[in-house]
Amino acid sequence: MSQIHPSSVIEDGAVIGVDCTIGPFCVVGPDVRLGDRVELKSHVVVTGDTEIGDDSVIFSFAVIGEIPQDLKFKGEQCSVVIGARNRIREHVTVNAGTEGGGGITRIGNDNLLMAGCHIAHDVHVGNHVVIVNSAAIAGHVVIDDNVIIGGLSGVHQFVRIGRGAIVGAVTMVTNDVIPYGLVQAPRGELDGLNLVGLKRRGVSRQDITSLRAAFQMLAQGEGTFHERAKRLGDETESDYVREIVEFVMGDSDRSFLTPGS
Repeated sequence: MSQIHPSSVIEDGAVIGVDCTIGPFCVVGPDVRLGDRVELKSHVVVTGDTEIGDDSVIFSFAVIGEIPQDLKFKGEQCSVVIGARNRIREHVTVNAGTEGGGGITRIGNDNLLMAGCHIAHDVHVGNHVVIVNSAAIAGHVVIDDNVIIGGLSGVHQFVRIGRGAIVGAVTMVTNDVIPYGLVQAPRGELDGLNLVGLKRRGVSRQDITSLRAAFQMLAQGEGTFHERAKRLGDETESDYVREIVEFVMGDSDRSFLTPGS
């Protein structure tokens, strides 16, 4: 029951779900799997070993699943897995993974990738993430749920961005961002907490107060950043603060943006 414009090319082997709509001049490769009710506007290319979940919409001139922009790539079998209800706007590019990065570029559910943004190889994006126009996400980056990346921003390879963080426009992020952090300035600085986002999601006043106190302790407490975080974990009763502590104590390839850095 899918509607496929006669000018589009659907290669043998492609799997098209129920009630999909494929507009003019699209190309769907032989190893592509489209879920139910997926819509490709016009001039969309979906190639490689790529899976796109139900109810996702991809707008004109997006290219999904093409090989990575990585000189180490030697043609190994790698893939893109995109979840349900994503909105991928015009000129977005999402590259397949590499053997050295686990082989999969993965995007969760209910995300908005705005016009011209780039998702490089082996990136993992969570759920309810907004990546604004012309932002560039380098290889091996991990972006947790409910993150907003501002327009014209760049995220350095191997950086982790914790849940609920926000990155302002025209910002270069070179180190990990703690959950609920606010990053801005041309060379990204951890400048506070994403208080607006916390309030919009209905986080209690008590938890917000605990987060603000935790941020102050991370900024001005005694000892190293890791020592302050460990002490927070020993003292706090807030699940939100514990999430920050666990993030800081986890593995990091890029170290952290710290308050005032």
